Amino acid sequence: MNDDVPYPRFASRGRAYVYVLPCKGEDLLKVGFSRDPFTRFRTLHRQFYDFFDLDRGLLIEVERVSAARRIERCFIETWPEHRAPAPLVVREAAAGYTEWYRGIDPQVRALAHALADAGGHRLYEPLRPWLRALLTERADWLYAGTAHLLDAVEYERFHGDPRQPVQRALLDLLDMCWALELPLGDLLPPALLAWYTHGPRDSAVS
Repeated sequence: MNDDVPYPRFASRGRAYVYVLPCKGEDLLKVGFSRDPFTRFRTLHRQFYDFFDLDRGLLIEVERVSAARRIERCFIETWPEHRAPAPLVVREAAAGYTEWYRGIDPQVRALAHALADAGGHRLYEPLRPWLRALLTERADWLYAGTAHLLDAVEYERFHGDPRQPVQRALLDLLDMCWALELPLGDLLPPALLAWYTHGPRDSAVS
């Protein structure tokens, strides 16, 4: 996903989240923390909703970044021997090459629940409902922002980069909404929904 393309930031004021992101189809996962998990996920992989297994992922919501750091440190210090290289497709520029682990999926899940219970923190598992709720809550941005991007796509087709980064970013966003089973007919402008259903998808760079 092109970072120059406008995208929403959903940071919760003062709050932070510890995340566990298992890769789909293999015993490899990423742990970390962020005040804005949605933005963090997309910096790791532009199609994070397909690359990571959202039905196995989780978030621990805490009141302060300092608490998130303590929980992340607990994960790091518990399984140093299980550290693993990051997948090559993960963007190193996003600091995505650290805190990857292999072979601890059940253990990290159990520790996450124990830490959340001990600290009285809210735990979201799986991740899919949390993401659905986040984007539904920001439905006004989704409607207006995607309409703006569609205008940018039309400009890009005639005057812009032949790689079509804006179109690719818009398709990634819409594919994510589709993967999360959001009601696209209610959330998108009619012209955009028609473009997504019948538009020039084949011209986008994958």
